[in-house]
Amino acid sequence: MDSKLEYKPVGFGQDPVSKEQNQGLTGTFFIPAYQRGYRWTEVEVRKLLDDLKEGARSRKDEYYSLQPIVVKPRDGGNWELIDGQQRLTTLWLIFNFMQQGGYRRSGAVFDLDYETRRGSRDYLKTLDVEQAKENIDYFHLRKAHEAIKEWFEPDTENEQTWENNVLQIYTYLSTLVRVIWYEVPADEAPIPIFTRLNRGRIPLTDAELLKAVLLSARSIAGRENEIAAQWDGIERDLQREEIWAFVAGRVKPGGDRYATRISLLLDTLAENERPAGEKKRPQFHTFDTLVDKVRADPGEFWKGVVALHARILGWFEDVDQHNKIGFLVFIGVPFGAILGWAKKKTRSAFNSFLDGEIKRRLDVRKDSLRDGRDAKDKILSYGDSGNTKLENLLLLFNVMCSRERFPFKGHVGEHWSLEHIHAQNAQELTRKDQWESWLKLYRGTLKSLPATEDCQRYIAEIEDALGKLDSDRFGDHFRGLSARIEAHLSPSDRAGEADHTLANLALLSRDDNAALNNAVFEVKRQMVLEWDKGGIYVPLATRHVFLKYYSKAGALQPHFWGPEDKAAYLQAIEDKLAPYLS
Repeated sequence: MDSKLEYKPVGFGQDPVSKEQNQGLTGTFFIPAYQRGYRWTEVEVRKLLDDLKEGARSRKDEYYSLQPIVVKPRDGGNWELIDGQQRLTTLWLIFNFMQQGGYRRSGAVFDLDYETRRGSRDYLKTLDVEQAKENIDYFHLRKAHEAIKEWFEPDTENEQTWENNVLQIYTYLSTLVRVIWYEVPADEAPIPIFTRLNRGRIPLTDAELLKAVLLSARSIAGRENEIAAQWDGIERDLQREEIWAFVAGRVKPGGDRYATRISLLLDTLAENERPAGEKKRPQFHTFDTLVDKVRADPGEFWKGVVALHARILGWFEDVDQHNKIGFLVFIGVPFGAILGWAKKKTRSAFNSFLDGEIKRRLDVRKDSLRDGRDAKDKILSYGDSGNTKLENLLLLFNVMCSRERFPFKGHVGEHWSLEHIHAQNAQELTRKDQWESWLKLYRGTLKSLPATEDCQRYIAEIEDALGKLDSDRFGDHFRGLSARIEAHLSPSDRAGEADHTLANLALLSRDDNAALNNAVFEVKRQMVLEWDKGGIYVPLATRHVFLKYYSKAGALQPHFWGPEDKAAYLQAIEDKLAPYLS
């Protein structure tokens, strides 16, 4: 006998969707000795009640799923409860509080029994405050009862309203609240299952639960191995980081919520069914939304998953669509929304639509990119509310400069950020380790330049300063020396000035090394060249900046980032992104 997965109502009542009577969870649930006693606190109890209240008020005809319970059949229609004791006991307490408080005539339709804590079954019926002092199990059961009672206390000024609310919650519990019922074979040893569950090794996620329903469907008998192999193949494709970054967008290290990545496809299919205006994603929303489709026509459901996977791979392989879709996903557009846009559109119409969405979401006016008579008050500048727009703008510029698929694989925005091409901020460095790092960086840069008298003098001063890092008032000495070296390595017309406009910004490495982040153009140019030689990815347009790709040959000053360089760079951005600027 194989494991069985069902979707059962918690209480007895008429299902408002199907209009049929359900029997709820019936029988006795036997809690074996290998489990600890009831340990939920007021926090968990109130959270469950709050969720039920929200569901009863805002999701009137939608099923609400509780975490799965795992059971093993016993004689007489009873069950050994392997996992889910805390939830099931709390539900029993809620139902019976409603009955004892006179809110409803009937309590829970199931019973609880215990292998080693025999008195707990009788105590549940009294919840006596004095007996609660006898052992820790009674104490926690009593505290949970008190939390339920306090939560249900009526507002004396609005007692009738509250009675209606209680009825609403009771009806919801009895009709629309479901539990994911995972039944293991009667001959399977329960303790190893309990151990694995509590170590988190059995992935009872939406995806795994849907997979179980799909593969157990009679209509696909004989195709189980084929579908399971396809399922694994889709999962392997989505485990490729370049594909995952394309569909999942900006995922911070450790922030990937998907235990299995096929879940994103299933979530996408479910989100297309989600009611408009629904903000909070209900627990097991994907399973709730799709399970009826799986049961009604498993083959057709699976065909839809395979088609979605094929569409993702098709878009991924197409450079133009990959880069446009990848950009939109990266800045926060849900992949499901893009799928919706593609419906019933030709390829050319879809591409035009993508261009329009990029322009709309970029939301940058051309006259906000440079100083001018009509734009002085609107120019985008680093350090204010324009940072996000500037980062998106430069990301799009790098994407559109690429003739290959842009690698959204976590580079830009996670390991890369908006940085000044030429910065003069050494005065902000205040620690010995920062001073030492700055001096060594600039020493290396000066040694790479033509051996002029000034360069040789500054190299000697740096060597001398490195031997005095521990001296008193070294900070004053550093500030004077760094200011002179920065002025030497800066264009004469902008020495000492800060430039926070787009013409002085690029996507560079996000690094904890403050000395590098605050460095002048030549220091950063040397570092970018080292990264490029070492095979470290540098966005194409950023590499072009430091190779002076955009600058006119006649105005070429390889070691400085001057006015002519900035003007040429800004013009290149405007020309490349012209279709996307308002």
